[in-house]
Amino acid sequence: MSSVTEGPYYLDGALVRKDITEGKSGVPLTLSLTVVDATDGCTPVKGAAVEIWHCDAWGYYSGYTTAGPGGSVPAESEEGDSADDNTYLRGYQIANAHGVVRFETIFPGWYVPRTCHIHVKAHTGGQKEDGTYEGGKVNYTGQLFFDDDTAEAIFALEPYAKHTGTYTKLADDMVYDGGGASSGLLTLKAVHKKDPSKGYKGSLTLGIDPDAENTGAGSAGGGTPPSGAPSDAPTGTPPSDSASPSASS
Repeated sequence: MSSVTEGPYYLDGALVRKDITEGKSGVPLTLSLTVVDATDGCTPVKGAAVEIWHCDAWGYYSGYTTAGPGGSVPAESEEGDSADDNTYLRGYQIANAHGVVRFETIFPGWYVPRTCHIHVKAHTGGQKEDGTYEGGKVNYTGQLFFDDDTAEAIFALEPYAKHTGTYTKLADDMVYDGGGASSGLLTLKAVHKKDPSKGYKGSLTLGIDPDAENTGAGSAGGGTPPSGAPSDAPTGTPPSDSASPSASS
């Protein structure tokens, strides 16, 4: 899988933890990612550190809570939960012997002009230190996506439904290139088929090159950040080669 932009909302120092919700309300999502070495027969990459971050149900990112998600949406502070405004919905997990990491989070919301997505980085060569992951290098930077039907079913529920406006579908997104799983489209399974509010299980295999380095910083794409985001955040449209077929098995 080729790397794409890390986007304008990355923060250093995310915590190593399985549950990243910090009390944020939303439809539960258990995310399972398998890291494999695309240069060595898709063997598991034990010890890889997988980092994810995404917006809350209304489109706000921790660390950037003054950035408006677009459309009509309540103020981030109205949710009244116990989340830390600098750390919610961000975290690391270390891959087990099978190359697998699991996160407990919520289904992300959306913000203009992007479709629903989760950011992801795969690191190797570092170590856990002071509750976070230090050293090593970033081998892969990408984004994970959700099919339109599932997203629209989720966004009809509370608290997502309080965010109204024009939602960007997959086909119109500036980063997702239509390649399915090879472009980051998650496989989703509902916990209860008739009740989407019960949550989902999402999974995907990430094929990386442990010798390569790709931070995604400075890449084009990711969208113009809403007002309140850093002025030096990347903007524009993604390069035509922003994603390519996955090397994962």
